[in-house]
Amino acid sequence: MNIVCLDMEGVLVPEIWIAFAEESGIPELKRTTRDEPDYDKLMRWRLGILKEHGLGLKEIQATIAKIDPLPGAKEFLDELRTMTQVVILSDTFEEFAKPLMEKLNWPTIFCNSLEVAPDGEITGFKMRCQQSKLTTVKALQSMGYDTIAAGDSYNDLGMIQASKAGFLFKSTDQIKADHPELPAFEEFDQLLEGIRKAL
Repeated sequence: MNIVCLDMEGVLVPEIWIAFAEESGIPELKRTTRDEPDYDKLMRWRLGILKEHGLGLKEIQATIAKIDPLPGAKEFLDELRTMTQVVILSDTFEEFAKPLMEKLNWPTIFCNSLEVAPDGEITGFKMRCQQSKLTTVKALQSMGYDTIAAGDSYNDLGMIQASKAGFLFKSTDQIKADHPELPAFEEFDQLLEGIRKAL
């Protein structure tokens, strides 16, 4: 029994925070898990910047509404789902992910949730569990699944390394250089072929 675990941002859709940084004109918000391995630290820093600029959930959701999946992502996912079970493991939030999941034909996603004040200010965030991607992969393995994983960032390495097969996809030169043992792909057809062989 196989199950494929995919990261969302940078793999299937553009990075939400980079899109919002461009839309809001706040370049500091371009910092992502490709740059900062400590997700908790990164999110607290982001929330501080949002507060400083008086921006909240409504503004971010307006940007997300304009984001489309990466070219070929929906077709890749549709094809992959005919071959095996697929789950998206993301450190994003339900409040961000929903419109993107609709554009990808509603795949299963495990992610986190935001704490939002009545005025729309994002006051905090609730992580589903510690090291959510690695923890989820281990839980799936404990239920008898062989996992195959792909992602682009530091926070994906745990699930990639713990899986029967794991791939870097559209990752950074630094992460690829640090992990030459991991096959690295740039195109969806390459990733699909890699997964097909691993199945």
